Amino acid sequence: MSHTARILLLGSGELGREFVISAKRLGAYVVACDAYDDAPATQLADAREVFSMLDGEALRAAVERHDPDYIVPEIEAIRTSVLVELEEEGRTVVPSARAAQLTMNRDAIRDLAASELGLMTSKYRYAKNLEEVKAAAAHTGLPCVIKPVMSSSGKGQSTVREDAGLEAAWDYACANMRGDRQRVIVEQFVDFDYEITLLTVRHKDGVSFCPPIGHRQERGDYQESWQPTPMSDAAIAKAQEMARTVVDDLGGYGLFGVEFFVKGEDVIFSELSPRPHDTGMVTLVSQNLTEFDLHARAVLGLPIPPVLRARPAASAVILAERDSAALGYEGLAEAMGEGADIRIFAKPTSRPYRRMGVALATAGDTDEARRLARDAAHKVRITYGD
Repeated sequence: MSHTARILLLGSGELGREFVISAKRLGAYVVACDAYDDAPATQLADAREVFSMLDGEALRAAVERHDPDYIVPEIEAIRTSVLVELEEEGRTVVPSARAAQLTMNRDAIRDLAASELGLMTSKYRYAKNLEEVKAAAAHTGLPCVIKPVMSSSGKGQSTVREDAGLEAAWDYACANMRGDRQRVIVEQFVDFDYEITLLTVRHKDGVSFCPPIGHRQERGDYQESWQPTPMSDAAIAKAQEMARTVVDDLGGYGLFGVEFFVKGEDVIFSELSPRPHDTGMVTLVSQNLTEFDLHARAVLGLPIPPVLRARPAASAVILAERDSAALGYEGLAEAMGEGADIRIFAKPTSRPYRRMGVALATAGDTDEARRLARDAAHKVRITYGD
């Protein structure tokens, strides 16, 4: 069977699952890889591999076995030095091996944004033990935010308002680190009006932007998102200029999730992911081309519209309450009763606060869409058979 391209997907969670759908609609052959079997994207891919992405030898072996046209990282925890080697040998890493290497660690991408590109960021410092955490907090002032330089979906992040909370925040960050570096970033708490994700697509014809996405977090993890979120023209222009600056520096083609804090007309760079973003799941109903469609098009060198629009829409997460390997779902019909849609990720196991699905809704305005999505998410009940 002929295919438009052969893709090796590194990481196969819910974002990878949607990317597989988009890529296969464009005729691609996808090999989905993850550290555990039956991950969401592997269930839909043409082939699967199970190994730790931090195992450089296993990563290289998978590339040589499948000979992909594109290597597409979906997670941060990857042996990026091997990606650099593979790119030097002529492989195409999405968007680039350098982008994967820099964004695997919050310290590298923050230093690039603040020191090299001159983007506005919060005051910050790094620490690799409790004493350095205390010194960093004295530099940034309290309250401050402490998070691992490498983690997933905000894990290990906490806000500290007094000195007595620094040790617990350090312990929490260490317990939720990914990779093999025990290091945190301590940053000034930004008293922002709101925070956004600006989905930015770098493609063969230039750079395109999706309308800004607002989002709310708990425990450092996204709980709901909505699009478009109100911003002044001046603030949007600043965010787009900063996003364009950083993605052009990183290079390559693909979709980037660029996060900003907004305070009045000030736009402050926070983080960047060189791949679809969890808050961007709202685009499954808000945009004609989802963030996953846009990523697949950019990767494959296909046209991207210069102007992207969104209808008022929202997403709300469906979370597990406990550990289980025997899962079921009830209440879907009730959840969809007011016109909301549901996506179940089909993860084989659950744990407390693990994201198991998402509710999606459109409406005349984002406030109503948020209400519909939240109500729908609350009506989905996860059953545990063990």
